[in-house]
Amino acid sequence: MKKVLVIVAHPDDAEIGMGMRIHWYSANGADVDVHCLSRGSASPGGPSPRGDECLRAGKVLGVRSYTFSDIPDSRFTGNRGAINAELFRVIRESRPDVVYTHYPDDQHLDHSVAGAEVTAVAQREVYELSYFRSPYSVRFEPNLFFLASRESLDAKQEALTCFGSQKQLDMELFARLSRCAHRQHLHHRVVERFTPEAIAAEQFVIQRRIEFGLAEEGDARC
Repeated sequence: MKKVLVIVAHPDDAEIGMGMRIHWYSANGADVDVHCLSRGSASPGGPSPRGDECLRAGKVLGVRSYTFSDIPDSRFTGNRGAINAELFRVIRESRPDVVYTHYPDDQHLDHSVAGAEVTAVAQREVYELSYFRSPYSVRFEPNLFFLASRESLDAKQEALTCFGSQKQLDMELFARLSRCAHRQHLHHRVVERFTPEAIAAEQFVIQRRIEFGLAEEGDARC
């Protein structure tokens, strides 16, 4: 069974960036865990509704577990040592086959630091590392397009409605963008060949992927 670990800066980042991909993984038998480096509070252990919101969203998407660190929200640049230590702990405890995280080139400093620190640790610890697109990613050139069904899109939309505290973000817009996210990068003749069931997309950059061409199928973990 494939073990997927999504590491994000804040509650709601995973759902916005790859909610459909998470839903598909879960529906197809993978164990999907999400680790949030922050609880969405500006102080360690401070109150934040976002933790409970992402737990509700996780039930919609089929996330097996959410775990949290206590890095203060919007204070990632001054806490890189603590983030690095947390990442080694989380990854070594979960032993995932694949890790997803923020694309390191991002206008949001928390996202940028999270992506860079996850990269540094994951390159030493896991077979496969991929980046999802955040709303503030820059110079993002995807090499993996995940085409999803109506079921997965509906699940993502429902999950995003769980984040009622994030009134500054248009969650409906993020869901609508999933319908046309791939058209910026794919030629229309390619898109025309998609099956009618493929109605929405999420974009990723594969940083590293290892495949095993071995005689025993059980030896290939990716």
